[in-house]
Amino acid sequence: QVQLVESGGGLVQPGGSLRLSCAASGRIFSSNTMGWYRQAPGKERELVATMTRGGIRNYADLVKGRFTISRDNAKNTVDLQMNSLKPEDTAVYYCNRRDFDPSSVVWLDSWGQGTQVTVSS
Repeated sequence: QVQLVESGGGLVQPGGSLRLSCAASGRIFSSNTMGWYRQAPGKERELVATMTRGGIRNYADLVKGRFTISRDNAKNTVDLQMNSLKPEDTAVYYCNRRDFDPSSVVWLDSWGQGTQVTVSS
């Protein structure tokens, strides 16, 4: 079982910036990906950005050039720096970690509780 604790959400004006952080603890495996997803009211949860342990990043087209994902493997943390925020970025942001369990040969998904990001003037 992996526990994920998020922080850093809040209210920001359009064009502003926020930084989200997520710390993982518990049963962690060496092969893993960490990232962020979001869910706006009435919409499905969607990928924002992910980053492998080896440093490969993946971004949703809507956030490319505005958001930057980073992680600290030693601390098991992942951050999301969000710049040039738009009202359409308003959503609950969820931290995700996907670990590969070699003993059972399965990928295990863990989710944080979510943090609200509201972009409004």
